[in-house]
Amino acid sequence: MPELAAHARDVPVNQIREITEAAWHTPGAIVLSIGEPGFALPRHILEAGMACLDRDETNYTPNAGIPALREAFAARFRERTGTSLAAERVYVVDGAQQGLHFAMSLLLSPGDEILIPNPGYPTFAMTSRLLNAVPVGYPLYPEHDFQPRIQDIEALITDRTRVLILNSPSNPLGAVLGEDLTRQLVDLARKRDLWIISDECYEAFTYDVPHVSPARFDSDVPGEARVFTSLTLSKTYGLTGLRIGALVCPPGLEQKMNNVMEAIVSCVASPSQYAALAALTGPQNYVRHAHDHYRANRDAASAVLEAKGIPYLSAQGAFYLWANVSHVSDGDVRSWARRFLADSGVALAPGTAFGSIGEGWVRIALCGTRNDLVEGVGRLPERQD
Repeated sequence: MPELAAHARDVPVNQIREITEAAWHTPGAIVLSIGEPGFALPRHILEAGMACLDRDETNYTPNAGIPALREAFAARFRERTGTSLAAERVYVVDGAQQGLHFAMSLLLSPGDEILIPNPGYPTFAMTSRLLNAVPVGYPLYPEHDFQPRIQDIEALITDRTRVLILNSPSNPLGAVLGEDLTRQLVDLARKRDLWIISDECYEAFTYDVPHVSPARFDSDVPGEARVFTSLTLSKTYGLTGLRIGALVCPPGLEQKMNNVMEAIVSCVASPSQYAALAALTGPQNYVRHAHDHYRANRDAASAVLEAKGIPYLSAQGAFYLWANVSHVSDGDVRSWARRFLADSGVALAPGTAFGSIGEGWVRIALCGTRNDLVEGVGRLPERQD
């Protein structure tokens, strides 16, 4: 049998899936390793998807998505960012992951370098490698509250660097980029002629701080604009299985976007699009309830960590806590997470799933029930100073 291409053979195991699938095969396990919203979907969203099927509206849609949904995404983006986004720049995608692949396909040639956060979401590196590009991690250090520093990023830029990925609120960290730093990062990309892909999956969930989109500081002039924004309804409305999101492109690239979308997926399934339209334009009780639940879960889990003396990053957004278990992980947090699952029945995502700086840390998902969360975090060994 012929061999697979090298870039496919070399895709690493996703350690989040590795520990989560082990937990699914562990009777009674408390699964805090994966970000899966646990609330029932509002009925009006389900009915919109079912009504599409009842109408037998199952043909192709335009590559970019149904016009009403593109406008709904644009309206939400305008409201939350203060920009003047036109719906023609919104492309409905098959979930945020397809949106990231879409953007990278447009921007990266073989051998190009893409700057990704370390710690950062694993598919930033996985997807770029599938395109024969080279992911280069820019450091997010504990001593700087896991915030990027301009000098650290600029030191990594070479003549092959093409793209800078930003992720705020951050998965796995729960960190949020402030306005001044976001502006500086866009200025750096402009100065060094880089594209920006801004992953804003968790933009609906920030706590006591605003979400600041890099698009606020981008140009509206074709040829000068450089920010792609990746959005999803998976987290905001709990539509993880419907695979629905949007990629916002800089002005002037609309036709190229159509061409590439046709080559990747043609279009997104129509029932998912109509369900998404109902989510965006209907009652927003789900989002408010989820926001309050995640915040309260964050506070409850933080209190347990503090009582045990375990250091953690105070999450300003998303629905994760980033906790330091180096007092028990012995320099190999991936192996420790497996042992902790086997011994204590709790699955946590090892920090090395997100990059080398994640050694000694774990990501705790806050989206489940309060009782399971407090019980699971409560099984962590205390830190003895």
